[in-house]
Amino acid sequence: MKQHLVERELTSEGARRSGARRGRRSATVNLAESPLTWLHARGHLSDRQLAAGEQLRADWERAQLAPRMTMRWDPVRVTGGPDAGLTPGERQLAAKGRFDGAIAAAGPGLLDILWRVVCAGEALLSAEKALGWPVRSGKLVLGLALDRVADFYRIR
Repeated sequence: MKQHLVERELTSEGARRSGARRGRRSATVNLAESPLTWLHARGHLSDRQLAAGEQLRADWERAQLAPRMTMRWDPVRVTGGPDAGLTPGERQLAAKGRFDGAIAAAGPGLLDILWRVVCAGEALLSAEKALGWPVRSGKLVLGLALDRVADFYRIR
């Protein structure tokens, strides 16, 4: 799997994009990492399925749907994309609408594994065990769900 490692300075607002300065706390970040790249790198997902999963994950992040322990006050940093020209609140609502539409397109039998692997970042084996499914069945179901999500997002 190809890695794209960069150094980021750690600040109170999060990791700074411009890189780390000498003497400051920093972290190495792999920009190529995502929950689905492991499956894609081993040939279990097509390019279209990976793109659909990444688009679903991006809408999940833009809509700020991830659970939090406390109130989150920091703004979402989104530039360009399908929501250019919208206010931050409108961007969040548009992303939530797209996410809800994609999940509905996947269907009730497929969205469990889709949400666990793409949004929650669970390993496929862990998701299969949590759902009580046989080993290696999640790969097939996830592929079907991602195909439906790709159709929703009109990914060719």
